[in-house]
Amino acid sequence: MKIIKEESLTNFEFWSGAKDNVKELTFEELEKIEEELNEIYPEGMEETQINDLFWFDFGYICELIGIEYDEDNAKIIR
Repeated sequence: MKIIKEESLTNFEFWSGAKDNVKELTFEELEKIEEELNEIYPEGMEETQINDLFWFDFGYICELIGIEYDEDNAKIIR
């Protein structure tokens, strides 16, 4: 069964590596990312798709809102 629900990224329960990556973002940055993803994915995203994006493509997530991400050291450059 597929269940679809509307939820904010600020309340989303990330898991594995995505959970660690999200800890590096502020509440405001998550809200900005959500706005960008809403434009890119107007039909929404599945939970696994969201989590994988934040886990495996975190550099892209940061790029969406103009944050530099150091892939080699796995950290945001502020």
